[in-house]
Amino acid sequence: MPDNENHTNPSTDDRKPVDAVRSGLGSALAWIRDLAFSVLIAVVLIVFIYQPVKVEGTSMMPAFKNQERIFINKFTYRFGLGSIRRGDAVVFWYPMDPTKSYIKRVIGIPGDRIRIDSGQVYVNGRPLVEDYVTGRDSGSWPPAAHDQAVPPGRYFVLGDNRGSSSDSRAWGFVPRENIYGKAVFAYWPLEEMGRVR
Repeated sequence: MPDNENHTNPSTDDRKPVDAVRSGLGSALAWIRDLAFSVLIAVVLIVFIYQPVKVEGTSMMPAFKNQERIFINKFTYRFGLGSIRRGDAVVFWYPMDPTKSYIKRVIGIPGDRIRIDSGQVYVNGRPLVEDYVTGRDSGSWPPAAHDQAVPPGRYFVLGDNRGSSSDSRAWGFVPRENIYGKAVFAYWPLEEMGRVR
């Protein structure tokens, strides 16, 4: 005859603390896993694809204001998936001091012939339409008033705010290897947030 007094049947209430601990531990591990994965993605994005940078100075106004924060795309130029095109706002190591980064707009690509006459830029003999420039200066370039060819592997860059920009007119062409990013998105201040043109 079975002895029912020696058998126990744990109630649901007795299992709750163990289940709660397991559930809490599982949630914590899942949260740590998700956090680690998010950090890994952020590191990959910042190191290989997008990098936040701060604009210093007024040479690219009105497109970029002093102290504005933007993201640059490093992936496209680094791995050759996209070509540098006329009109791109690029970030590069300053040829005269490679410890400094500059941001300027590409005006001439290798093989182009460039001339500036009283502030009007000519590319391959045609006037360049530049809706991003608000205040032109009256300067001319090169001094001899002849078209200047952009050498292979070099780029002619100008600031949008021509009157207060140190650019290719002063220090020459930018080597391709110095260009490491393209401005793609402004994120601060919030009223300036949006895609870069």
